[in-house]
Amino acid sequence: MAMTMHVDVVSAEEQIYSGTAEFVAVPGELGELGILPRHAPLLTKIKPGALRIKVANTNDEEVLVYVSGGILEVQPHVVTVLADTAIRGQDLDEAKALDAKRKAEEALSNRSGSMDYAKAQAELAEAIAQLAAIQKLRKRGH
Repeated sequence: MAMTMHVDVVSAEEQIYSGTAEFVAVPGELGELGILPRHAPLLTKIKPGALRIKVANTNDEEVLVYVSGGILEVQPHVVTVLADTAIRGQDLDEAKALDAKRKAEEALSNRSGSMDYAKAQAELAEAIAQLAAIQKLRKRGH
């Protein structure tokens, strides 16, 4: 039996995941973080992207969650993700993400518009991260 840890993923709206896992991959500000049981304590910001949870005691079952940013807290046997927004992988809407990406790109190219540049950049990064999460989900065949 593999070593496990407890993982909680929550957003302001709801609890997305709570259970045991063998591994968690988190989109950290400086790159992807891989968390295994008994990891050293850690507190860091996360950026928009795909959070992957390898569910304990299953044959390679992974839970994919899109997070738009937030905080990651790691303790030796507990991982907590406090996400600004979290969406289950199967609930991601590709058409909506593509539309948001298009609108953000238009706002960036038309700087005289009402949207400010920093906000447009943030929205573009979020849309791209959602699309990347959708691609990861497709590659897994779910």
